[in-house]
Amino acid sequence: MHLHPQGSGQNETKGGEGMLQIKVYQIRGKCPVYKVGDKMAIEGAKILLDKTDAICIHALSTLLHYVVALDEGADPVKLGLSKDKEHAYMQCVDPGEPYTEGGTVIFDCYRIEEKTSQ
Repeated sequence: MHLHPQGSGQNETKGGEGMLQIKVYQIRGKCPVYKVGDKMAIEGAKILLDKTDAICIHALSTLLHYVVALDEGADPVKLGLSKDKEHAYMQCVDPGEPYTEGGTVIFDCYRIEEKTSQ
């Protein structure tokens, strides 16, 4: 993902162009909102609802902090979110059984080149 901030003069297709896609990679336990493969699309400050399968308020608390940093060019490896620069892995805050009746979701965040028309 190794993104560069908009206007940095470095590989503009990798930073600030296109959108971030967050895909449900794995579910441990039961999640009442997501299923594996569900996606969310984020472009700048917008969650693109027409390209988003579901939104969970519990997951947003984790995702939003990192998505802003990743969109601005933060290295997911340096943030401790991945072993490679193309993906960032984040986790829902629900710990699942035996603590709750839910489960935790692992998300994979990566840049896609598609851009909405404005």
